[in-house]
Order: sequence, then structure tokens, then C-alpha cells
Amino acid sequence: MAQVLGILRTPSATAGAVRELRGAGFEKLEVYSPCPSHEIEHALDRGPSRVRIYTLVGCLTGVTLAYLMQIWMAYDWPLVIGGKPFASIPAYTIIGFEMNILFGGVLTVAGLLIHGFFLTSRRDHSAYQPSFSGDDFGCVVDCHDDQVGRVREILGEAGCAEVRVVSA
Repeated sequence: MAQVLGILRTPSATAGAVRELRGAGFEKLEVYSPCPSHEIEHALDRGPSRVRIYTLVGCLTGVTLAYLMQIWMAYDWPLVIGGKPFASIPAYTIIGFEMNILFGGVLTVAGLLIHGFFLTSRRDHSAYQPSFSGDDFGCVVDCHDDQVGRVREILGEAGCAEVRVVSA
């Protein structure tokens, strides 16, 4: 596997290069940008984060456990409340909401840690340059050795100031 680095000057040129590379079938792309760019994000088309599933599970678990806990306590230690039902759902909504927020937040942090540290592959950032934090944009493409010429051609047509192979 080879890595080809293209150095670009503008976010629109970087997004165009990413679109061209993805259109040519190259999926393993890494983009270094000195500033956030929605155009580059849309060109990369990564999709939504999987961490949101952890948040959903945490929120549903929290609200369910809150209601179950309060209903169980009401029936385990009944109070004389003048003929009203022991388990009154509207009265338990505040605690349900609070447990929803608590469990959702805790599982969101757990999901961030799991996906940020444990499930992501350790990427090789040897192509990174300090100028990518200043005014340059970098596009790194992982490809096979026989595809290097095609990647260099696509990056050159996209307006790269410099195209080079960083690892082969």
C-alpha cells in the first residue's frame, strides 16, 4: 500500500479533489484542514456518527429505569393518597427526564471513548505537515502501488500545488 499526498490551497479545490477521488473509486482518504469546511465534509460523505446510538440507548434505558424504580417504590411502600392510583405517570416524569439526561450523557461519553480510542484503527499520520495548521490543505490517499500514477494524475488535475508519495 502506498500513500499519496496532495497539498492544496483552498477548501473548494480540496473538496473537488475528494469528489474526483471518490468518483474514481478511492475510499481511504484522509484530509488535513486548517479550518472546518462543510464542503469538505460533504465531499468525504462519512455519514452520521455511531455514537448517537449509545445516546439513544442511554436515554431510553434511563427513562425506563426511572419509571420502573418509582412505580416499584410506590407499590413497595404504599402511601394513603385518597383513592388516587399509586403509580401516577405524570408525577414521575421529572425524575424520568433527569435519569434520561444522566444515562444519555454517561453512555454518550462511553461511546465517544469506545469509538475514539478502542475501535478506531491507529492511523498513520506521517504525511501531516505543520503547514496544514496554517494555510494549506492536505489530501492523503491510501492506494495500491499500481494506482499511484492515477492518484497523482487526479490530484494534479484538481489543482494541487504539490503531489508526492509519502510511503510506499
